[in-house]
Amino acid sequence: MRERIAEAGAQGLVVGLSGGIDSAVVARLSQLAAPGAVVGVLLPCHSEPQDDRDAALVAKHFSLPTIRVDLAQPYDVLTDTMKISLTALPASIHQERPHDDPRSRVPIANIKPRLRMTTLYFVANSLNYLVAGTGNRSELAIGYFTKYGDGGVDMLPLANLVKSQVKALARDLNVPDAIINRTPTAGLWLGQTDESEMGFTYDELERYLHDGPQSVAPALAMKIERLVRASEHKRHLAPAPPKA
Repeated sequence: MRERIAEAGAQGLVVGLSGGIDSAVVARLSQLAAPGAVVGVLLPCHSEPQDDRDAALVAKHFSLPTIRVDLAQPYDVLTDTMKISLTALPASIHQERPHDDPRSRVPIANIKPRLRMTTLYFVANSLNYLVAGTGNRSELAIGYFTKYGDGGVDMLPLANLVKSQVKALARDLNVPDAIINRTPTAGLWLGQTDESEMGFTYDELERYLHDGPQSVAPALAMKIERLVRASEHKRHLAPAPPKA
């Protein structure tokens, strides 16, 4: 992390504080890498009130300077405007879907992490800081992140750690137990949890990553492999034509 800061000629780090274990660990690592030069940003957007409380708990526990930017209003304006704009398209291109249809819910939900990314970079650019991302190996492997949302960062300190390793590191870093034991959620909609959306547990995914497809049920291995293939584009820069 120090090397990345030095290479970029930056002066510190910005971390989005969600109230979850990953952001808490990255916030503390950032403090160790850049003492006195870390800002935590709380980014509620029609979020669970507990998210705010847990993020504030982390900030207080580590004496981390924070700012809070409520994204609910810009989110509402933007989503309403975009929904209206889509109705101008021919029905052969765009058809209105029920609100609870995942195909209509996910595009709207992904606006939240992209607004958060925009906000984090505003803060980072204003301070000449870099954005420290919170994605871990478990999430990155299957593409469980939003492209140019929470995937839009300058560094990923946890990229080689699966969820259980993040928990172990959190204990070493003295992250509060309430944060370590919290049910993982991306906060995309009320009541959403990581494992319910993925359709399997972090333990099952970790077993697959460590021991291979033979370590889980065949149907689960196929599901994980489909997710890996479908999300490959998220883990690389946009492709360009080959040089002549």
